[in-house]
Amino acid sequence: MSTFESSVKQIAHSQETVYNTLSDLRNLQALVDRAEQIMPYLPEEAKKHAEHLKDLKFDQDSLSIEAPMVGEIKMRIVEREAPKNIKFGSENSPVQFNLWIQLLPTGDSSCKMKLTIKADIPFMLKGMVKKPLAEGIEKVADALAMIPYQD
Repeated sequence: MSTFESSVKQIAHSQETVYNTLSDLRNLQALVDRAEQIMPYLPEEAKKHAEHLKDLKFDQDSLSIEAPMVGEIKMRIVEREAPKNIKFGSENSPVQFNLWIQLLPTGDSSCKMKLTIKADIPFMLKGMVKKPLAEGIEKVADALAMIPYQD
């Protein structure tokens, strides 16, 4: 198993608020819908990344995305430990992996977050996917840290 971790991100919302938002993935669908509305006003660089949002689908416990040449990849919440941990497992993925969102309070109205992925990457692919996975988990952590959470 290979492990990839994001850097620790500070979030200006309480641990409970962040946990409540992220533990029901339908909340993320609402954010994606809003992002699509503002897409015409984004700078070109941001539009490149935002284009991928339209491929995301959410329900309460899972998210899925269409991946070129692979098909639909799905992540499902397999464990919730309120208000500090949400664990996802992969489904329909060529590589089995788990993703953890870890939250720790830093005050009454702030917390810190770290993402961890443990993936069963075949030896032949490790060299090709190590850098993109490390960069990808950091981008996801950045995005989750910037969400306008509602207290």
